[in-house]
Amino acid sequence: MTQNLMSLALSADDLDAIDAALATLEARLTGLVALQPDERRGLTKMGDKSEAFCRQTLTVLEQNPQVIPPSFDLAEARADLAAVDVLRPRLARLRRLTERAEDSETALGSDVMNASLEGYALLKVSGRNQGLEGLRQALSARFGKTSRRAEPSAPAGS
Repeated sequence: MTQNLMSLALSADDLDAIDAALATLEARLTGLVALQPDERRGLTKMGDKSEAFCRQTLTVLEQNPQVIPPSFDLAEARADLAAVDVLRPRLARLRRLTERAEDSETALGSDVMNASLEGYALLKVSGRNQGLEGLRQALSARFGKTSRRAEPSAPAGS
């Protein structure tokens, strides 16, 4: 095998610990929401540039409570900002871990695909003498091409 980007062997104990950690995360983060794509698109978002604006606005409102109507919940806005502050570093760690896991899945899949292509090439070359032609043909379905047969031409003068 000419490509081996990585190897990964997780023991049963490793898998149990990972599953337990994921279960803990799921149990502790029950307050997270799942938005539908159209809901997500319709939201006003606080990006990097607008975060300073949001923080300043909440501070000014806190310092000037006389401008706040009773329907405006400044305490909830402050609590939401505090939740953003505590969630963000954990989310960054989860993103890094997810990116590494996705890259590892891609690397492992690439290793398997390259090994399979090399193995298929071996079957094409030496499998005929080993009684493996039928199996090789079954595997060739992955490379299936639709053949275009020449349409029968209509007789001239019809």
